[in-house]
Amino acid sequence: MKLTAIFQKVPEGYIGFVEELPGANTQGKTLEETRENLLEAIELVMEANRILAEESLQGMDVIRESLTVSN
Repeated sequence: MKLTAIFQKVPEGYIGFVEELPGANTQGKTLEETRENLLEAIELVMEANRILAEESLQGMDVIRESLTVSN
């Protein structure tokens, strides 16, 4: 799976976000710091989404399986 990171120079440094993953956004003083922060933001958003899904499906009869997306 490939995601698209967008970085924008601002007076304080950089802001960054992922086009395909709402909520995955960050900022940093340098481009490298912003890249690192964005990777962490992606992990946190995905973890939070998993927890929310587990909570909303609790007690339901569901099928859970791994999914790989390729281009």
